[in-house]
Amino acid sequence: MAVTDLFAGEIATELLKQLITISRKSLSCRSSAEQLIEYIRELLPIINEIKLAGNELPQHRQRQLDIFSKTLSDGLELANKVLHSPRWHLYRNIQLARKMEKLEKNVSRFMKGPVQAHVLADVHHVKLDMGERFDRLEWRLGAMKIGVDEDGGLLGAAVKRAEEEERWCEDLVNLGGTGLELGKMKVKQMLMKEFNVVGIHGIGGIGKTTLAREICKDDEIKSYFNNRVFFLTVSQSPSVEQLRSRIWGMVSGNAIVGQGDMLPQAKLWYDVGSSARTLLVLDDVWTQSVLDQLLIKIPGCKILVVSRVKFPPSVVDCCYGLDLLTESEAMSLFCHFAFGQTSMPLGADKELVKEVVDECKRLPLALKVIGASLKGQTEMYWTSAKNRLSRGQPVSESHEVQLLERMKLSIDCLSERERECFLDLGAFPEDKRIPLHILINMWEELHDIEEEEAFAILVGLSDKNLLSLVKDARAGDKYSSYYEISVYQHDVLRDLALHLSTVGGINQRKRLLMPRREAGLPRDWERNIDEPFNARVISIHTGEMSEMDWLRMDCPKTEVLVLNFSSAAYFLPPFLSNMPKLRALILINYGSSNAILRNTSVFSSLPNLRSIWFEKVTLPLFPDTTIPLKNLQKVSLVLCEIRKTVDHSSLDLPHLFPRLSELTLDHCINLSDLPSSICKMHTLKSLSVTNCESLQELPSDLGNLRSLQILRLSACPNLRRLPPGVGSLVQLKYLDISQCVTMGSLPGGIGGCVSLEKIDMRECPLMRSLPASVGMLASLRRVICDEEVSLLWKDMEKGRPGLCQVPQECFTLDWLAE
Repeated sequence: MAVTDLFAGEIATELLKQLITISRKSLSCRSSAEQLIEYIRELLPIINEIKLAGNELPQHRQRQLDIFSKTLSDGLELANKVLHSPRWHLYRNIQLARKMEKLEKNVSRFMKGPVQAHVLADVHHVKLDMGERFDRLEWRLGAMKIGVDEDGGLLGAAVKRAEEEERWCEDLVNLGGTGLELGKMKVKQMLMKEFNVVGIHGIGGIGKTTLAREICKDDEIKSYFNNRVFFLTVSQSPSVEQLRSRIWGMVSGNAIVGQGDMLPQAKLWYDVGSSARTLLVLDDVWTQSVLDQLLIKIPGCKILVVSRVKFPPSVVDCCYGLDLLTESEAMSLFCHFAFGQTSMPLGADKELVKEVVDECKRLPLALKVIGASLKGQTEMYWTSAKNRLSRGQPVSESHEVQLLERMKLSIDCLSERERECFLDLGAFPEDKRIPLHILINMWEELHDIEEEEAFAILVGLSDKNLLSLVKDARAGDKYSSYYEISVYQHDVLRDLALHLSTVGGINQRKRLLMPRREAGLPRDWERNIDEPFNARVISIHTGEMSEMDWLRMDCPKTEVLVLNFSSAAYFLPPFLSNMPKLRALILINYGSSNAILRNTSVFSSLPNLRSIWFEKVTLPLFPDTTIPLKNLQKVSLVLCEIRKTVDHSSLDLPHLFPRLSELTLDHCINLSDLPSSICKMHTLKSLSVTNCESLQELPSDLGNLRSLQILRLSACPNLRRLPPGVGSLVQLKYLDISQCVTMGSLPGGIGGCVSLEKIDMRECPLMRSLPASVGMLASLRRVICDEEVSLLWKDMEKGRPGLCQVPQECFTLDWLAE
């Protein structure tokens, strides 16, 4: 076995990932897992150096390494068994714990024996002559394949194009003497010297964050910092206390850290260890006052600060200023997005193209966005665009202001509806992912479009690089199973949306937006409260708000209200009663704990309300009111704490919500059951109760939901069975019971679901048999399940090739960064 084959498939790295998951989930194996993590983290730098060196070792040493390779392979197989062992199987878990202890001893012997010294001696004398290596399998791009079954349709194609373009863009700037490659080399040198705080600075859209992520992915950096590299986005209006807690949680490995937790240095020293090298990247830092509070002195920890501001040497030890692209790089980047190739095509007006490229001022984001906006346009349109770019009159000499003026061109090529949808993105905070569900629903209500058209607009904006589609790969986490799609917008593009939304008098604007979080409402709003505000969209971003903090605003035309806040308590604005046309209410708490919501009685004054999205608040499952919300169709409660303040048996849900069609309850705390009257809601088409640990049973009459088409019950670990009446759901098309780890069977009457097309039942380890009635599922086309469960579907698969899909396991905690 050659040394280059020793760690084929990254056995050690995969084992480390599994062990980290075990240390968080398995009590019986936690001690052994934590010790093994320590051993393997010490070995990984050695492993990487051996692998890169490519030298043959003496036979006796190679034999020792072969034996150790077999040990790690067996360890990886053992780790998989531990992760898939049910909690209730006590005898099996005891056996696995003993095997983990034995594995720990074997690895310990290897670490303490002579082999390590021999390998270190050889590696120390090997002179490596090789270029930089780039890992393209991590971060956001590695998780941007939306389709689970097929190619993901329209959205999947858009995401794949974005993936290819971003990878190509990074490779392009690597070719030049300036840009990403030079910056990466210099910043790496700074980080591996005696400097503790290193900075990257440059104007918006120049590629600072891309450079920082490339540094984090670099093999040499990961080896130097023992794979302890953490990335944290700060943004323009951060919650410093929450960020400090997250920093502690990342560096110490203690993920359960509250907002009020203190950061004692002695405890950090104990948790991290005095010699543990760690790299912490603070991206998008705007002010020195915020940075001063985040520069926590942690033993062995170096900090990389990414900002538009160049901080003084008293704060940042050394800085790297990111340069603009060279002329040749700018032309290649522009041509890629405008023509789909790296050079100017034959027949193009070279002078005209060069003039447009010159107007982009060699800024990557401007070249990318403006190039995409001109793709496929006529020469006359190009000439008009060049003239408009050249007439851009900056307010000051700031390059960023000039950028906004020039990037307005990318909006001019949009249809009126696309332009309005783009400007709506300014209603959400910077550096935050916008759940796709929120955005699509918002556009449906505001612009009177169907869901399919809203998706088409989303893809169109993505194709023009005005937003990015992001997928969080949550597969593998015990309480999650979905591939959630979100929308992310570069902060310069958000600035453009805000810039274009502030045209005209404040009372006459279509959108009334707060650019960043403030203590209360803006003063210019207060100065204009004598007149009605005619905005159709209002977005507010504050901290805690009491009744006295609100203004008496008259908003007769408002259709969408977005309330972003960070606090433990929040009083709903009284002026909600002055919004007779309100159709969508979006309320998101970005604080570290659930907020108590007050003044919920104001809902009774919203007759046209059609959609609600509440996130991270404490409230009753359903409002304590008898006044029907006759037009309410969609309710989404995410990360909410449910208080049972009323007797569920007394609730008449069909009376309160006579038109409700979609109900989503995700990661809701204390949700143990659902009101029985939910089964009388004959308008309900989609019911999603996911990641709810306390949920134990569903109403017995669930089969009465004759209009139900989608039933999601993913990651509800204490839900043992589906009610027998599920077989009466004749309109049901999709059933998701994935990660319901205590569910042992499908109901006997499941064959009555004659419209059922797809079942997701992955990670249901207790599923041992299927009822005979599954043979009656004539419409069934896809079953997603584990390999063991796929054997149960063998008979049905004979007549339907490819019926079962066994997904590849993916254990990652990257989604926790959000």
